[in-house]
Amino acid sequence: MRKLDFVTLQVSDLEKSKQFYTDKLSFEVIDMGNPDAYIFKFNKGQESGFCIRKPFDNQALKDRELGIGVSLWFAIDEKIEDLFSRLKKEEVSVVGSIKQTPFGQAITVIDPDGYNITLIELK
Repeated sequence: MRKLDFVTLQVSDLEKSKQFYTDKLSFEVIDMGNPDAYIFKFNKGQESGFCIRKPFDNQALKDRELGIGVSLWFAIDEKIEDLFSRLKKEEVSVVGSIKQTPFGQAITVIDPDGYNITLIELK
């Protein structure tokens, strides 16, 4: 088996999604000079292996609901309670409340295209 090295989410509005990931979830953009995508750093400047981009083929995604069945998990470097409170105040769509997982406490937020983004404070 090979390891997963990189994930790309195709988004309906690149700038709106960039604002969500940077302003709400504190991702940092790596300047790669690609006008169709944003690649992110996360947690103390580490590369996350994650990007958002304009659709490869606009017609292929036309009238399709993005985000269905996709959930990405990111470890956080802050207290889950603090992050949960901040995101609720900023009116980010949080699914339920803090939950215990086998890996630590987590919350799941919904990005502008309906992708589930789980943020976890590892044990």
